[in-house]
Amino acid sequence: MLNKRHLPSITALQCFEAVTRHLSFTRAAEELNLTQSAVSKQVAQLEELLQHLLFRRVRRRLQMTPAGDLYLVEVRKILTQVEMSTHYLRSYGGETEVLRVSTPYTFGARWLVPRLKGWRLRHPQIHLDLCNEQEPDELLQGKADLAFYFGAGSRPGTESLELFSEELIPVCAPDSLPATPFSDPTQLSDLVLLQNASRPQGWHDWFASQGYQTEHSYHGPRFDTFYMCIRAAQVGCGVALLPRFLVEEELADGKLVIPWQHAMPSQDAYYLAYPEHSAEVPKVRDFVRWMLEQVQGSGLKPNPQNHAPTHTTRTTRSA
Repeated sequence: MLNKRHLPSITALQCFEAVTRHLSFTRAAEELNLTQSAVSKQVAQLEELLQHLLFRRVRRRLQMTPAGDLYLVEVRKILTQVEMSTHYLRSYGGETEVLRVSTPYTFGARWLVPRLKGWRLRHPQIHLDLCNEQEPDELLQGKADLAFYFGAGSRPGTESLELFSEELIPVCAPDSLPATPFSDPTQLSDLVLLQNASRPQGWHDWFASQGYQTEHSYHGPRFDTFYMCIRAAQVGCGVALLPRFLVEEELADGKLVIPWQHAMPSQDAYYLAYPEHSAEVPKVRDFVRWMLEQVQGSGLKPNPQNHAPTHTTRTTRSA
């Protein structure tokens, strides 16, 4: 195994990458403001470390070897990450704190982002860093300071505030509707039932809540996120079963319609969670307070006990 003393330096990687673009040690040296011999020496040391030739001369011209081609892919990833990390840190002032927030993709784009307007004015010292790469233990691993999720209780080792519940409704494009109104909900399967990977039981439960069953409950194209289901319904691929609050804009604009008037309340809810040890961290406390204000002004049904963290353990993934 390589120990830290034997890992290549950033300078060596930069020299190698520059030479691959110019296929010239001289031009690479000019770009990096180094001497030609310095660049050549860095590449030679890299080849010695790797025990592979990265370049060869063919009729006085420099060419990359297969090993060089392979190594270049990884080197560019490393240099890009270093550059991004450097810009990331330089973008903040000395008094700025970073607050990392994880959110389901569609929930974040449709509900959360519009409710961040004004945050910067009230909390200029707290920089929000939003991501949608959700993992069950992301809070405990320190990958995020707070996380929004959909489920039925808190994640182990966290405190969770129940924000609001949802109701599921079928939606489709206006021109997808037949001339004759449906006489029972199972006829929606004639439009194609769009399936959501995070709610595989969705259609089955929606039909069952009205006393109906159909062999088509699980049939239809499957999409990974609610956002893709919304777009698929809009362009006429079929009928999607979606939380009403995620499609209010499309319903108001007439881009989507409700083909059968039945809304099924979900047994689960949306939560905002943070590690138990972070409860008194000022930036976490400020964000929680801000989000509770947004929930109260959103028209959704907040949990009257949402000031009290929950401590049950079952959760589900949401898109």
